[in-house]
Amino acid sequence: MADDASRQYLTLTLGGERFALESSAIAEVLDTLPVTWVPFSPEHLRGVVNLRGNAASVVDLRRKLELGETDAAASCLVVVERDFAGETLAIAALADAVHEVVEIADRDIAPPPDMGLSVPARFVKGLARLHDAFVMVLDADRLFSLEELAARQRP
Repeated sequence: MADDASRQYLTLTLGGERFALESSAIAEVLDTLPVTWVPFSPEHLRGVVNLRGNAASVVDLRRKLELGETDAAASCLVVVERDFAGETLAIAALADAVHEVVEIADRDIAPPPDMGLSVPARFVKGLARLHDAFVMVLDADRLFSLEELAARQRP
């Protein structure tokens, strides 16, 4: 029964909002590392970091999710591994904070509302109630797709 399926999610904070990413997409969580700026890259790509001798693109999730700027500095990198044309590449996503890993049943994820989301709906799988609040469950496949990583922010 698909309704009984549940998955584990890492919860994180971005710009004061609470989000969840499926744990199976996450390779590791690291403290922030020095970022080397890459000229002419989209605004949401901060540059690259040295991840054990390999370059990993750094995505500013606050910018990608159009959450605006805050005074708070990102405290960690959530390293996501994606398969691009048969090659596994690491992408490091800046997060304000990471919290806990939680289990959420598929049936407990409601579709995203048609309006009222603080982020672009195309990146949201749905909303899940966690403790006394809702978290936005992000769609890692869309958020970290090659098309989205290369796309310029919309005006």
